[in-house]
Amino acid sequence: MTAVQDFPPYTNRSKEGGTKTTASNVAARVVSSRAEGEAYVASVCFKHGPPRLLGVELEYIVHDTDDPRLPLDPDRLADALGPHVPRTLRPDSPVQPLPGGSALTLEPGCQVEVSTPPQSSLGELADVADADLAYVTDRLARAGLRLGEHGIDTFRPPARLLPTERYAAMERRFAPLGTGGVTMMCSTAALQVCLDVGEKAGFAARWAAIHALGPVLLSLFANSRRHAGRDTGLASARWLAVMETEAARTYATGPAPDPAAAWATRVMDTPLMVLPRAEGPWDAPRGLTFADWIAGRGAGRLLDPPTTADLDYHLTTLFTPVRPHGYLEVRYLDAQPPGTWLHPVALLTSLLHRPSTVDRVLDLCAPVAGRWEAAARHGLADPELATVARAVADLGCAELAAAGLPAGTGAEIIDTVQRRLRRRGRSEL
Repeated sequence: MTAVQDFPPYTNRSKEGGTKTTASNVAARVVSSRAEGEAYVASVCFKHGPPRLLGVELEYIVHDTDDPRLPLDPDRLADALGPHVPRTLRPDSPVQPLPGGSALTLEPGCQVEVSTPPQSSLGELADVADADLAYVTDRLARAGLRLGEHGIDTFRPPARLLPTERYAAMERRFAPLGTGGVTMMCSTAALQVCLDVGEKAGFAARWAAIHALGPVLLSLFANSRRHAGRDTGLASARWLAVMETEAARTYATGPAPDPAAAWATRVMDTPLMVLPRAEGPWDAPRGLTFADWIAGRGAGRLLDPPTTADLDYHLTTLFTPVRPHGYLEVRYLDAQPPGTWLHPVALLTSLLHRPSTVDRVLDLCAPVAGRWEAAARHGLADPELATVARAVADLGCAELAAAGLPAGTGAEIIDTVQRRLRRRGRSEL
């Protein structure tokens, strides 16, 4: 079975409680050493095999149809979503999947997220995602609500609407660092692409290419300039908000000869952010890493020894540009208008379609490697990013024929990409 099948990103994950019941949770065991923890992380986060399946997690901010500046009423949203509303908002909800099988979850500011089951082709993915998006859009419309079209709330300041211990602890954690944390949690929406890890022999290059594409595709599809009624002057205010939370859990890991080992080391050295408890706040001791907890150092002396279930939960608190879950969750893209989410997904998957294309991506993106902040601030207005984006777009568009999409869809994607390149980030589409 492939990575996405082994650990579906769409059905086993809970926004409030991390992972739901998985094999590791059922038989959670104490993690007795750092080496054991690192081995566990490498095994659950990187499941190699032919890259066959893909999925998307489509986040959208929700607005009143007539006046998008109005605060969102959580009860109104819950009534609109009916039997699909998550238990983080209504604990007695049956949490029915959407008609196409997608899961529906909510972010802290009640942004709606539609997460598809894994599919074996872009065409099948588009059919499922579009059908479930249309279903959600219709339910919201009947309640006088609509999905937003940008990666950040254009009209309202951030406000946490989900009253969960996880999100309360996160908000307190981020508050001393500025407004980035609450903005990320409550005012942003991303387009997340889920891809199989791929064969072990070529994985280091695939991992490096997905990261190398980040600043380029972030620039090309930046869609979050206006926030809370003002022009921020930023191409992607959403991604800059992510970068302004905690660097330890957001910086890009990047290329490595052994990405699994590098990721496992990072996980062990990342401070805990949230510590679930049966009673009381979920705030974690400041500065306590998972490695410290295992070794019983510092505040770790006062806690029960960590288990694999605790480690599973810790993994959900890293917000990196690419996050491995057994599959790879690409998190750096701004949300796109509902009718155009397929465009960046198709371009990204086409750029990873063949080993030779992956190698070409690495060569093309080398001049702008690691330029995440420049991409968020300037997007295609940065001349070097614009130059690389044009070359990468030409390569990806040339590979679209292998994606199996209808000819008209491929032509529409190419046209949209070329229009973005011509506008050079002057305004959002």
